[in-house]
Order: sequence, then C-alpha cells, then structure tokens
Amino acid sequence: MIHNQTMIDQRPAPSNTLGPVAWLRANLFSGPINTLLTLVGLYILYLLLVPTIQWAFINADWVGTTRADCSREGACWVFVNARFTQFIYGLYPRSEIWRANIVFGGFFTLIAWLAIPRLPFKRWVAVFALVGFPIAAYVLLHGGYFDLPRVPTHRWGGLMLTLLLASVGMIGALPIGIVLALGRRSNMPIVKSFCVIFIEFWRGVPLITVLFMASVMLPLFLPSGISVDRLVRALIGLTLFQSAYMAEVIRGGLQAIPRGQEEAAAALGMTYWKRMGLIVLPQALKMMIPGIVNTFISLFKDTTLVMIIGLFDLLGIVQAALSDSNWLGFSLEGYVFAAFVFWIFCFSMSRYSQYLERKLNTGHKR
Repeated sequence: MIHNQTMIDQRPAPSNTLGPVAWLRANLFSGPINTLLTLVGLYILYLLLVPTIQWAFINADWVGTTRADCSREGACWVFVNARFTQFIYGLYPRSEIWRANIVFGGFFTLIAWLAIPRLPFKRWVAVFALVGFPIAAYVLLHGGYFDLPRVPTHRWGGLMLTLLLASVGMIGALPIGIVLALGRRSNMPIVKSFCVIFIEFWRGVPLITVLFMASVMLPLFLPSGISVDRLVRALIGLTLFQSAYMAEVIRGGLQAIPRGQEEAAAALGMTYWKRMGLIVLPQALKMMIPGIVNTFISLFKDTTLVMIIGLFDLLGIVQAALSDSNWLGFSLEGYVFAAFVFWIFCFSMSRYSQYLERKLNTGHKR
C-alpha cells in the first residue's frame, strides 16, 4: 500500500495544468465569453499601444536644444531636455544647484537606509532624518549661514519643491493625526470636543480653500510688521489639512483592536501612554498601513494645488514653461513628463507599503 501511494505521488501532473498555457486557459480562455472578451481587450490594447509607442519612442525626437530640432512626427522630448533643470529645481540659481543636489542625495540616502532591512543603526538614522536632516536641508537650500548665498523661497520650485511640501506634510501629519485620533477616543469631554471640531472643520473644507486662506487671508489677521513666508504658510496649511484625514485613518485602526487588550494591559498596572505606545498603537498602525500610505499618496498629488498661491511645484513649473513662445504646442510632452514623475513616486510608495504589510504580517493563517 505504501509502495502504491509512492508511485501515485511521483506521477507527473498533466501538461495542460502547468505553466503559462494552463494559466491562459484558466484565466483568459476558460470559456466562449472569456475568450471573446480577451480578444476584444487585446485588440483595444493594440489600437492604443501601437500609436503610443510610435509617438513616444520610435518617431520621437530626443536630441537637440531648440524647437527646430523637433520633426513633429512624434513626441518632442527635446523640450523636456532643454527645460529639465528648471523642472527639477525651479528658478533656483544654477551656480547653487550643488546645494540642492546634496539635499536630494541626503534625502534618498536616508530613505534607502531606512527601507533596506539589513542596514544597522536604523533608530539613530530615523532620529537624524526627523530632526537633524530638516535643519541641514534648510541651511543648505535657504542659505544665509556659513557664507552660503541666500536663496529666497520664491525661487524654489519644480520637483524639489514638490518633495519638500510632501515630505514636511507627511512627517508633520502623522504625529498630529495620532494625537487627534487618541483625543477623539478620549474620555475627557474638552479634549474630545476639541479634536472632533478640529477634524470635522479641516475635513469639511477643500484644500484649495485652505491654501488660499493661508496665503491671502492669514496675513490680514497678523499684527503690523509681522509676516510669515508664503512657503511656510503653505506647509502649515497642508500639514493641518492632512492631519485631519490621517486622524480618521488611525482612529479606524484603533477601533479595530479588541478592547480586551487595553483592559488586560490596564490590569497589569500599565499607564495610559504605555498601553497606547506598547500595545494598541503598534497594532493599529500596522493594520492601517494601506490607509496611511493612501493618505501620503493623496498628499503627494495634492501638492500641485500650491500653484494658486504662486508656488511653482513640478506641474506648475511645467505649465509656466509652456507659456514660452519658443515652445508653444508641446504641452502634451510636458504633462506626460510630469505624470510619469508623479507615477514613479506614488507607485514606489505603494510597493513599499505592500512590502511592509508582508514583513509585519503576524496574523495567524489557517
């Protein structure tokens, strides 16, 4: 009996149940209707992809510096190449771009250090990323210290400004959102009422209104002789706006944690902040990784709204470049470049969140 069972286990599976052919039969050609839909979908993809590839790659113009170098048979990436420095750094002085490059290099190095699992000293790197790096980045970008020429914030722009707005907004919105979520679930009436009013107020107005109020109306309420930089006002508005949404995301995670865990921690004599910091919040944040990253992605895309207050992020600087009479008619190439850059960052955040979910998954699988 054991011998027969061994022979049965070693018998190879039928060839039509393994490999890509089996996958195609099971998922795309499993029946007449699925086969018809697959063929129609492939035909539509052919109609869309072939002209797009010809326009974007085969017939495109890649080399040159002026409009005359574009044949108009395909995409004119010469426009993007000629304006690439402006798209990345805005109106930052060319002679001082090295300062922005140092900030870019430090930013991506810290992100990579925190993202790669096996690198050491992650706690100290995280502390430097949250405390030391913002100060160093401000000194380098703004100048006025250590004999660095001062570069006013109205000259900051392009991708550099987009990353600045998104990074500060994300770093600021998460802790504020955590405090608001805890306050909304608090048993203290005054604290709970304040958090509820704050969250509902910021969630009840559009971001474009917040930016407009921060840029135009806020200076009218400040005392005479006191002014706040326009970029700082935009950063405060973005952070407060996103913190309200972040609070609701985190509150959903807190409500998903069984109350018995907090009660058991309280029975062991743990204080409120220890219960939250060691028991409840780690589980809630892990559970709400998709929602948190979704809020970050939304914030990254919402940075384009700062155009209405005169700050030229990546999309704003592309639109400004399109008004140049020497490059009229190349708006599609500019918007495709901006969309591609936004897609790279948003897709990267999405993939990293999925990696974190798999890494931190401690659920009991059946």
